[in-house]
Amino acid sequence: MTPSRRTVLAGAAAAALSSSAQGQARASNAATFSLNYAPHEGSFASRGDRLEQIAFAADQGFRAWEDNEARSRSVAEQDAMAKALQRRGMTMGVFVASMPKWSAFRPVFGSDDGAEREAFLADVRASIEVAKRLNAKHMTVVTGFVDHKVPIEIQTGRVIDLMRRAGDILAPHGLALVMEPLNTRTDHPNVYMRSFAAGYAVARGANSPAVKVLADCYHEQIQSGNLIRSLGMIWDEVGYIQFGDNPGRKEPGTGEVNFNNIVRFLRERRYGGVIGMEHGNSQAGRAGEERLIAAYRAIDAA
Repeated sequence: MTPSRRTVLAGAAAAALSSSAQGQARASNAATFSLNYAPHEGSFASRGDRLEQIAFAADQGFRAWEDNEARSRSVAEQDAMAKALQRRGMTMGVFVASMPKWSAFRPVFGSDDGAEREAFLADVRASIEVAKRLNAKHMTVVTGFVDHKVPIEIQTGRVIDLMRRAGDILAPHGLALVMEPLNTRTDHPNVYMRSFAAGYAVARGANSPAVKVLADCYHEQIQSGNLIRSLGMIWDEVGYIQFGDNPGRKEPGTGEVNFNNIVRFLRERRYGGVIGMEHGNSQAGRAGEERLIAAYRAIDAA
């Protein structure tokens, strides 16, 4: 972090803490963020349950919400969340359409056995009603793990075919899956898709408006770096963006990524989609929540 960024962040943090000290009524009048930053359950854990956290986020000026686990929640919980977001004029971001089995390194979509590919498509079909219930337009998918017994070119062809089939399922409903490249250096060894460039190649191959790339800046910074150039090169296939600083996967300003410049780039490209806050808080409790808000105030002012 450069000295100027520290100064901006410290000033924003002080302002946020001062506002908090003057009471909730004052906080509820906070300025709306200019971009659609999306917190998630846990971002404001001290404020209550999921619905109370949504209300608090809206009061702070956040315009969107993410919930990776939404598909696993009951219909009643999904309905309640959708109503809470609608009441506050908030956009629903992504949820995970087909959750990988991380510890088992499954699924493997490039293998000779097509069973996991068919199971994935079944999950995509089942996610349509969830998306409609939540008024969501995007759902996250992970393109599985590598099969070291099959040439990578064959695996790529099979993944492209699978994503094209998934796109054919979703496109008539105005929905899109966003494929998330993940890093192998820190978090997810042996995943198939491990860079923005790899996501771009599959999206181009699938050739569907319903198959795009989820550009998670945390993962790309670890795996490849060069974030702004990388985003620019794949821009036509970007469907969704997530933030998280590195190292640590916490809020902007806690690591090496210059999110001020990332935000400027997104404004130049007129990005109007959701930006998922796919990270934790660097401090626990309310102090950490205030720091989180201040961090996003700082980059939003860039």
